[in-house]
Amino acid sequence: MPKNTASFEPQTAVITGGASGIGLAVAKRLAGQGAQIIVADLEIAALERAGAISNITPVVCDVADLDQVEALADAAFARFDTVDLLLNNAGQGGVHGPMWEVDPAAARAHFDVNFWGIWNGCRAFAPRLIAQSSPSAIYNTGSENSWFCAVKQTAAYIAAKHAVLGMTESLRGDLPDHVHAGLIVPGWVFTPLGPERFMRFGMDVEDYADIIVPQILLRRRFVVSHGYNTVRIDERMDELAASYAEFALPAADDAKHDVQLVMAELKQAAGKK
Repeated sequence: MPKNTASFEPQTAVITGGASGIGLAVAKRLAGQGAQIIVADLEIAALERAGAISNITPVVCDVADLDQVEALADAAFARFDTVDLLLNNAGQGGVHGPMWEVDPAAARAHFDVNFWGIWNGCRAFAPRLIAQSSPSAIYNTGSENSWFCAVKQTAAYIAAKHAVLGMTESLRGDLPDHVHAGLIVPGWVFTPLGPERFMRFGMDVEDYADIIVPQILLRRRFVVSHGYNTVRIDERMDELAASYAEFALPAADDAKHDVQLVMAELKQAAGKK
């Protein structure tokens, strides 16, 4: 069985961006199964509505501020004996326009939420999840835009979502077996992320939650939903494979340059001394 794929039943969870959209839909599913949930968000009115749901506790938190995320972690571990699930879900729609016309300050501000907000959640919670020793999971909300460019002129959003993919994969390798890390890969879902006139063509968010929650409970590495994504992913990967086939050294000849193989050989050699 691949690493960290054993199913679990979280009794406690912390969900950022949890007062609306995907975060709230997942929170309601888990709360309906008896889990105790903390939802963190900046939207006060939405938090109040979420807090009216049984088993859901609202907390104000700006994920771009590491101190606030650390305080969120402190509050969660003070309230719960253990935290079984962290869902770093808070995000915002990107800055629009050709990349060379986008204000760099606006792009950096966007990264503060869509990338560093997730980084902050991992940084604050991972050591605590490792220390508690019971099975747990960290899920980061990426996007179909982690794999390809779904919408033109959204370079900051797409770059941030690609970065979340890379960070999550690196985190996964750093964690011990009892702490899982995975990426949620939403396609087009009807959420407040963008203008309603556009977002309403996406998948219903409640239907989306029905698809992804079982995968979270199975601790899958990638939590997926929109099957047409594979067509777009293949467009990129087919071009990549064609370039490798035409220009790259054959894998057998290039094994001596593979970082993982070489490091394993060096480690083995050091162990024999």
